[in-house]
Amino acid sequence: MNPHEIVKDVFIVGGPDITDGRDGCIYLIKLEELMLIDTGAGWSVDKIIGNIQKLGLDPKDLKKIILTHCHIDHIGGVPEMRKRFGVKIYIHKLDAPPLEAGDQVLTAASWYQTTFPPTVIDMKFNLPEEVVTIGEQKIICLHTPGHTPGSICIYLDKDGKRILFGQDLHGPLLEEFGSNLEDYGRSTKKLLNLDADILCEGHFGIYKTKKDVRNYILSYRRQYGVE
Repeated sequence: MNPHEIVKDVFIVGGPDITDGRDGCIYLIKLEELMLIDTGAGWSVDKIIGNIQKLGLDPKDLKKIILTHCHIDHIGGVPEMRKRFGVKIYIHKLDAPPLEAGDQVLTAASWYQTTFPPTVIDMKFNLPEEVVTIGEQKIICLHTPGHTPGSICIYLDKDGKRILFGQDLHGPLLEEFGSNLEDYGRSTKKLLNLDADILCEGHFGIYKTKKDVRNYILSYRRQYGVE
């Protein structure tokens, strides 16, 4: 699969079928500056940059990276991206410590037979809902614990569509990750109530109707017994 535009100025630039099988999905939003949601596992930074260029965009315009949670398949590219472009790194405060400490278990780096270096975080989300504004566009970051204590989901309303970036709604819910089933139930209910038109998921790609988005979330609620 090639990188492509999902809706105007929202792109997928990486993921298991695009850059590397170990990568979570990587999304790019083009506003007055470029912003990435997640960075893959770290082995495919050059491919991600090349894909941004293939879309006719300049990676030097990349200013922010919002991380949905602390696992290596989503954060691994952060050190190299920061080194090359000086980007600012955003993550929820509850998932910041594993990055800052270079914790190989809580970042799941050990699962991938790799390491993650201690990494400075520029902005730690703290509230149930926080807004990142770029130009006129508001990007809403929701605290959605469950998979990890500091998991977030992101959404924006653009051109009449509500686009939800809901990484790892499928789990897994594991004790070693600090997963919490009750939190997961509350978080996924909150996401259902958003009534999103499009879901950009963390491993399984893009769902393009309200019905498909709803069914996807409900299927995992059923799987975990939180109906």
